Amino acid sequence: MRTIKLLATGAAALFVATLAMPASSAELANAQLKDSSGKAVGDADLTQTPAGVLIKLQLKGMKPGEHAFHIHAVGKCEPPFTSAGGHFNPGHHKHGMMAGPGHAGDMPNLHVPQSGDLSVEVLNAAVTLDKGKPNSLFDADGSALVVHATADDYRSDPAGNAGDRIACGVIQESGAAKK
Repeated sequence: MRTIKLLATGAAALFVATLAMPASSAELANAQLKDSSGKAVGDADLTQTPAGVLIKLQLKGMKPGEHAFHIHAVGKCEPPFTSAGGHFNPGHHKHGMMAGPGHAGDMPNLHVPQSGDLSVEVLNAAVTLDKGKPNSLFDADGSALVVHATADDYRSDPAGNAGDRIACGVIQESGAAKK
């Protein structure tokens, strides 16, 4: 009798957990970052977590030094990457984590070593991969990851005085064809 009770309890818990999972959630996403010549310079895997979106970024052959790293508001990456629009900012905040809440797409600067290769994980607690939810990266026009030529000063509005956009990748649901 005890085995039947445990099985019934386990099945009920699994059923409730399945109901709690959002049907339209894109729990995994990715982006292939390219430079302005079209050369692949990085990959990013994005995972929805209870704390926000975890971005696992791998860059290769980048110029050493500090680079701003942002989520931009439009899922387009046509050189010089202005097609990606401004920073992802559905809350209409001023830019810069040192000046206030900042844009949802604001993230810490990347510190690329002399080798030009970087592997880093960044958690963005202000965004989600859940479609239809506020701050979803999968809104009507999508979104993109952008690496800038210089560091973000974390204050200047609207973009942190971060220089040119040197790499861009459209964020896509995992399994989608990379562009």
